[in-house]
Amino acid sequence: MKRAAIIGAGPSGFYAAEQLLKAEFEVDLYEALPTPFGLVRFGVAPDHPKIKSVTRIYEKTAQHPAFRFFGGVRFGEHVSRAELLERYHAVVYAYGTMTDNRLGIPGEDRPGSHSATEFVAWYNGHPDHAEHRFDLDAERAVVVGNGNVALDVARMLVLASDELAPTDTADHALEALGAACVTDVVLLGRRGPAEAAFTNPELRELGELARADLLVDPAQLDGAAEPDDTTRRRNVEILRDYAQRTPTGRSHRIQLRFLRSPLEVLGDGEHGRVTGLRVAINRLVTGADGRMRAEPTGEEEIIDCGLVLRSIGYRGVPVAGVPFDERRGLIRNEGGRVCDDDGPCRGEYAVGWIKRGPSGVIGTNKKCSADTVGRLLEDADGGRLGDPMAPDAAAVLEWLGARVPGLVTWEGWQAIDAHERSLGEPAGRPRVKLVRTEQLIQVGRAVSEAMYV
Repeated sequence: MKRAAIIGAGPSGFYAAEQLLKAEFEVDLYEALPTPFGLVRFGVAPDHPKIKSVTRIYEKTAQHPAFRFFGGVRFGEHVSRAELLERYHAVVYAYGTMTDNRLGIPGEDRPGSHSATEFVAWYNGHPDHAEHRFDLDAERAVVVGNGNVALDVARMLVLASDELAPTDTADHALEALGAACVTDVVLLGRRGPAEAAFTNPELRELGELARADLLVDPAQLDGAAEPDDTTRRRNVEILRDYAQRTPTGRSHRIQLRFLRSPLEVLGDGEHGRVTGLRVAINRLVTGADGRMRAEPTGEEEIIDCGLVLRSIGYRGVPVAGVPFDERRGLIRNEGGRVCDDDGPCRGEYAVGWIKRGPSGVIGTNKKCSADTVGRLLEDADGGRLGDPMAPDAAAVLEWLGARVPGLVTWEGWQAIDAHERSLGEPAGRPRVKLVRTEQLIQVGRAVSEAMYV
């Protein structure tokens, strides 16, 4: 039987596992953290529990007898590319785009200027960000970006404590957000309303918040093009509706400002904390490719604020030995087949954001993974997979048990899951997340060790 290793236990990793199991492969799913589900656990906003219910599909995949989960295994640290290729016929990279794009402007690293990636990971209880501190004493925050992550960040900043209390927001973030002074959030877009990348439900939800008015200047919608894309056309309609609303005087507000590009994060002195954001005012022009692009008019304005969160996209990071496109921040691949200068790398594949970039919703990864697995199966039929020297499943388990001190199996994750749910039940919450790696390993270790000792 052919064996495959998948690196990354987010949606794309699980969808690839599902497809490979159907093709009668044995699948080992590796994850750097002790917990599975990637951005479903650490990226989806806590007040969106229905989206997180997709994990039921992944749990069903994990019950397959040919599936194994190995959490706490850091690719490039605990195990290498060469070691995996020695043990599997195929290696599928599904580890996503882990870092954020930067604005590249003066003052970006001032205290009070952060990436949305860090902020989202912090309020979702990611172990690598549990110790992070965000100063939320400012009255106004600026969120730079016009995608769903930017909407999530803006919404989380204005939700009331009683709206957050029944969610799985990390306890440290519940406390900090409950005491936050932020009452005004400005959502900044480089291009116009017709070019915003929001999805319709998320944009509509922003206008239904209990304690926040949503403000859209009608003048910014004048002359907005009617996009061919249905989602973006509907976005413009929703924004026109918002522009006609009269503010109700609620305690908080979210302002959507378009055609604005950050130029400088202002602050007290050279290294003092954020006091404002200097922005260029843009106009839209048609580029050579027929797409609308933003061009500065020469006019500028200053937005007073004490917190800046950038949400302008993600990029991947290279791992030793894996061909990488530095310009795009992705693994080099052709249709999911990993490629180097000599062409496709035998037995290596990519799925999800590290394959195509950070685009789409969770479900988009299903087709993306299916397309890559389709090519993998073509290669299997054509004898073009790897030829591992040590493909024995039991030997892999023994090898990992000796190599990875905090190895967590699927049974270990189930123990963690049950523990978190038991902590949340008395308060009517879906779970109380354990936010430190050592805590997670401690809970999952006893069950996991029984599997490989």
